[in-house]
Amino acid sequence: MNKTQQILFDEPGPRAQRRIRIATVLGAILLVGALVAAVYQFASHGELAAARWEPFTTWPIWRYLLNGLWATLRAAAATAVLSAALGLLLALGRLSTHRPLRWLAGAYVEIFRTVPTLLLIYVTLFALPQYGLNFPLFWKLVVPLVVSNSAAFAEIFRSGILALDRGQTEAGLAIGLRRGQVMALVVLPQALLQLAPSLVSQLVGLLKDTSLGFVVSYTELLYSGQVLASYTHLLIQTFLVVALIYLVVNASLSKFARVLQARNGRFGGRRGRRTAELPPPLLEGNTPR
Repeated sequence: MNKTQQILFDEPGPRAQRRIRIATVLGAILLVGALVAAVYQFASHGELAAARWEPFTTWPIWRYLLNGLWATLRAAAATAVLSAALGLLLALGRLSTHRPLRWLAGAYVEIFRTVPTLLLIYVTLFALPQYGLNFPLFWKLVVPLVVSNSAAFAEIFRSGILALDRGQTEAGLAIGLRRGQVMALVVLPQALLQLAPSLVSQLVGLLKDTSLGFVVSYTELLYSGQVLASYTHLLIQTFLVVALIYLVVNASLSKFARVLQARNGRFGGRRGRRTAELPPPLLEGNTPR
């Protein structure tokens, strides 16, 4: 478990790990049982008949769903970039030595971490146009998602920065760097490297949040599935296919996060071994004369 994870939660002991394994096995058994029961019900009502799945072997159906997936990915990408940028600024604000800036950043994070994203979408959709702020359809979804997810990104960035050894900052200040230079050149590069798995994991939740686009009639994947189901009258088949697409995309992101976490673990181990092999004068920050 890395330092960032230690800040977020305690490492479970042997008894807790045993309980987690038991709960995992029981959960898996219940999940398999539910899937078997669902398949049986579908089969008994004719939902698994080949004729009801035949439309999904045609290109026009898949082209329509892939267009919805592309709209989902565009909204997710825009939200991720803007949320990460704003979240980084908020994290730096919360760590600032200026009390008013630290208070404002903290208030923003604490408020918008608790406000439901759907409520923010309603505000963008119904309240803001009354004051002359009528965004295009794409931004009616992206802006509320950015406001909500930037608070989550801010806490991720802040925890990563705090997880670094204070000696990094003190060493930068000792060689004459200003605090801003230390943060930009020393602290942030190391924090971002350690936080890469957590940031990718946050993207999974962000991608699922784009399904709220149906509220503003943005034709993302889930809304496209709803339209398609009403046209083909194949409700179960359509949403199973949509769920499969979400599963593939989110599983790919989760796998990418695990790969990054494994690589960071190996990198941290090699860095620690290299540090341990340094002679005492270099470990103390002194150069031999």
